[in-house]
Amino acid sequence: MKTAGWADSTPANPVVGAAANLRADADAAHRGLLAALAGKQAVRDRAVAQKTRRVVRTSLGVMQDQSASRRRSRALAMAALLLVLLALGPFVWHVTDGLLGGEHMADIFTQTSLWICILCPVILAAVIVAGWARIKQ
Repeated sequence: MKTAGWADSTPANPVVGAAANLRADADAAHRGLLAALAGKQAVRDRAVAQKTRRVVRTSLGVMQDQSASRRRSRALAMAALLLVLLALGPFVWHVTDGLLGGEHMADIFTQTSLWICILCPVILAAVIVAGWARIKQ
C-alpha cells in the first residue's frame, strides 16, 4: 500500500519534478527574505551581532596586548642603552681627554678605556639584534 501511494506522488516527468523543487526553493527563499526584511529574524541577527562583537572585542584585546609588549620591549632597550651610556661616560671622557691632551696611546689605562668604549656598544648592539631576531622568529 505504501509503495502505491509513493508511486502516485512522484511525477511521471522528471523535468516537472525539478521545476516544482525549484519553485519550492524560490518560495522558501522569498519567505526568508520577507521575514528578514520584516524583522522576524531578530533573534538570529542579534546572535550574529553578539558573536561579531565578541570576536572584535577579543581581537582588540590581543592587539592591545601586542602593543603593550612592543612598548615594554622598546622601553627596556632604551633603558639598557641609557645605562650603557652612563657607564661608558667616564671612559669616553678619559679617552677623549687622554687623546686630546697628548698622552701616549701605549698607556695601558688609555688603551683599556678605548677598548671598553669600542667593545661595549658593539656587544650591546649584538644583544639587541639577537633579541629582535628571536622575536621575529
